Amino acid sequence: MSRAVLPPEAPRCGGFSDFPWFGDWTALRGPDRVSQNVRIDPSSLSFDMWKQIPVPFYLSVYFFHVLNPNEVLQGGKPQVQERGPYVYREFRHKSNITFNDNDTVSFLEYRSFQFQPHKSRGLESDYIVIPNILVMSAAMMMEDRPMSLKLMMTLAFTTLGERAFMNRTVGEIMWGYEDPLMNLINKYFPNMFPFKGKFGLFAELNNSNSGLFTVFTGVKDFSRIHLVDKWNGLSKVSFWHSDQCNMINGTAGQMWAPFMSPESSLEFYSPEACRSMKLVYKEAALFEGIPTYRFVAPSTLFANGSVYPPNEGFCPCRESGIQNVSTCRFSAPLFLSHPHFYNADPVLAEAVAGLHPNPEEHALFLDIHPVTGIPMNCSVKLQLSLYMKAVRGIGQTGSIQPVVLPLLWFGESGAMEGKTLQSFYSQLVLLPKVLHYAQYVLLALGCVLLLVPIVYQIRSQGCKDAVSSPSLAAQPEQLPGPRTPLLQESPRTAPSPRA
Repeated sequence: MSRAVLPPEAPRCGGFSDFPWFGDWTALRGPDRVSQNVRIDPSSLSFDMWKQIPVPFYLSVYFFHVLNPNEVLQGGKPQVQERGPYVYREFRHKSNITFNDNDTVSFLEYRSFQFQPHKSRGLESDYIVIPNILVMSAAMMMEDRPMSLKLMMTLAFTTLGERAFMNRTVGEIMWGYEDPLMNLINKYFPNMFPFKGKFGLFAELNNSNSGLFTVFTGVKDFSRIHLVDKWNGLSKVSFWHSDQCNMINGTAGQMWAPFMSPESSLEFYSPEACRSMKLVYKEAALFEGIPTYRFVAPSTLFANGSVYPPNEGFCPCRESGIQNVSTCRFSAPLFLSHPHFYNADPVLAEAVAGLHPNPEEHALFLDIHPVTGIPMNCSVKLQLSLYMKAVRGIGQTGSIQPVVLPLLWFGESGAMEGKTLQSFYSQLVLLPKVLHYAQYVLLALGCVLLLVPIVYQIRSQGCKDAVSSPSLAAQPEQLPGPRTPLLQESPRTAPSPRA
């Protein structure tokens, strides 16, 4: 079975696909409706999308090809060349879904990857020179052991043809390769590595799950929706040196609670990083016309304990900006950071030629629709590095100067698109705008309809008054002529005839 030095799992970029409630816009009208439709419940309209997120997202892997391995062995400065991306389509689906009595649901999420040659710059058959993780990790583990054991290790390395650097294909580095050293270590040091068989950086990620998650459904207590209750039956881990660092906080990294504000944060637990991580609000933005909140990694995410005291529990630490994950990765001297040591102590990038950190290419972000908590667009980027140095007594390490040498960095990206995006925009952006302006149109129309009978009544009343009261203008008085006497006698009464 293939085993892996698992890179940390990024928060998954995903969302709903078909939005079946969009057929009736009233389904998402008002907070109560939104709450009913985003909770984890078989009767919820979003349940099928939570079960299997169909929005496409991709894993892009960049390797740091070492150009001068011989010089590094002689104490020279490493020079690397970034190769890639090697792009994989990622598929996820949940299985073993079990609803519990305490308002939680347990599930396993399985993942699989398919190489996408048309999106990649290279093939899985490309050869890459990188440090031999097994040799250098074993050498570091033997640093404080008796010299006799170190000499035995050197002899074993020589016999097996092992060196400090190896030239392997992308496919082998990703998904595993046979190595006689693995069998030898497991034979004489059975507890040194927790795996057997092929060794690969991503071997255990393909067609596997990241452990049993138990999260709150939000049916009984909506304030806890999507929050992780337990992972593999644990409410906290034991890899680190403080209770705060060992806490399992946030969600499983796919969805968050709706009704966000700028004061909200995105917190999630990553089994591969063996820790919880938190992203913070940066700004309001638009994604294809849809309002979103952008969340980014704070500068303290990988800061060492001297810069950010709450991270002291993740130590032993080196320079700020990289996190030592050896305690949960079989004591291998592996470090987690942003790509090219972005946002880290500058001495790290200066120690390796060929690194060019910049926020446009190496910063991570998530764009979330604040009303529903659905990720619309994401680009999560992380780097895995190996601490190397010469170990006295193990000849294969030569005169390597202490250096944190990048192995690879990967970006997990996904964005809502196609019919999904059109439906989301039409029903949650366009339709509310139409309804918003329609109310004013209807109000104006109602006023017009109300005024019509009033005006008609007024006009009708005026006509009736004109008919019942003759106008003076209709009977003009005769003006006196030049022969008209100024005084006129009143007409005399005719004498009545005598009898």
